[in-house]
Amino acid sequence: MTSKHLEVNGYNPINMKAHVFVSLKKTVLDPQGKTIHSALKKMGYQDIADVRQGKFFEVTLREGLDKTAANAEVERIAREVLTNPVIEEFQYRIQD
Repeated sequence: MTSKHLEVNGYNPINMKAHVFVSLKKTVLDPQGKTIHSALKKMGYQDIADVRQGKFFEVTLREGLDKTAANAEVERIAREVLTNPVIEEFQYRIQD
C-alpha cells in the first residue's frame, strides 16, 4: 500500500522506509536453512524443495530525502554495515 503525498522537485515531505533483505550467497552453505528444511519435512511439508534463511531490516529515512539520495544511502548502509560482502548479498526496496 502506498500513501499519496505531494512530491515537488524530488522533495518528499514524508519519511520513506527502506526494506533491506540480507541472505547468504548461493555458494555459501546454510546450515540453519537446512535444519529448518529438515524440520518442515518431518512436520509433513513435503512440497518444500529448499530453505535459505536471512535477515530483514526496516530503515526509516529522514523527512525530505529525495529518492536518488535515499537509494544511495540505503545501498551504502547495506553494503558497508548490514552485510558481510564475503558471504552475504542484499536486496532492498524503498517505500514512500
